Amino acid sequence: MLTGQSILITGGTGSFGHAFLPMTLERYNPRRIIVYSRDEMKQWEMAKKYSADKRVRFFIGDVRDRERLYRALDGVDYVVHAAATKIVPTAEYNPFECIKTNINGAMNVIDACIDRGVKRVVALSTDKASSPINLYGATKLASDKLFVAGNSYSGGNRTRFAVVRYGNVMGSRGSVIPFFLSIKDKGVLPITDSRMTRFMITLEQGVELVWHAFDDMEGGEIYVKKIPSMKMVDLAAAVAPEAQIEIVGIRPGEKLHEQMIGEEDSFYTYEYNDHFKILPAINNWGTSAERIKDGVKVAEGFSYTSDNNKEWLSVGSLQTWIEENRLKIGMI
Repeated sequence: MLTGQSILITGGTGSFGHAFLPMTLERYNPRRIIVYSRDEMKQWEMAKKYSADKRVRFFIGDVRDRERLYRALDGVDYVVHAAATKIVPTAEYNPFECIKTNINGAMNVIDACIDRGVKRVVALSTDKASSPINLYGATKLASDKLFVAGNSYSGGNRTRFAVVRYGNVMGSRGSVIPFFLSIKDKGVLPITDSRMTRFMITLEQGVELVWHAFDDMEGGEIYVKKIPSMKMVDLAAAVAPEAQIEIVGIRPGEKLHEQMIGEEDSFYTYEYNDHFKILPAINNWGTSAERIKDGVKVAEGFSYTSDNNKEWLSVGSLQTWIEENRLKIGMI
């Protein structure tokens, strides 16, 4: 589907973009991939890696700037919307800025993609958008709703929108694994609660989920990857087996367990081999055979949370993953 096409990724210098570019260039050989982001230094560093690849372009811009988006989207076929203000405490202390990027920016992307005739758009979401308790999660829930509704908002235009949702990305910048690795020599690792669990997904799995969404979507779907969970105390043991655990208490806006599908979504959720699909409640799309395909409807009251998961990541498996990926952990 992406072969020979023009793709733009907002927030493309982030962790997801660093995985999406090499994997997509190798797998699909697109005509071009445009990295759209506001940090010139990150673009400068990334551009050096792709200086010999004429398929990769860089475009300084902010999703808050609708006019800049219109210019960047000229001739673009597919868009991955990865730009967001993501750090929970940052959003809590800078709520107006978070809303400008995550909600107003989503509106700008939707408008610009429709007006520019983009074929398909996949927006990245988060577990925190399911029954949100912090501002970041609330803005991403609003963003998800906007992208779902964008399919009817586009009218007769061909542009279609879908969302992918996943949890903690293993080894990404600012995540817990590189943080624990950076302080393990102190002999003490802080854990907010001994019961806490988290979903674990690799960047490569996140990219593959986006590819699947582009290929499968009719418009309005939210794709949720089936991924393992892990107890935070086990994660700490994998990183530093000899370190002591210090219980520091749950931070403002933090959940004990992650949730990607809530009970309220069960009426519109279908299960597949390696993922779930939440269909829109609007416009009778939740009963659309084109969207359901070969899915099996989940039971009423079903939820997908990190503590009720069927699949768990062991300490040994995580230690193996860390050794295999040590050079890039926290670097992208």
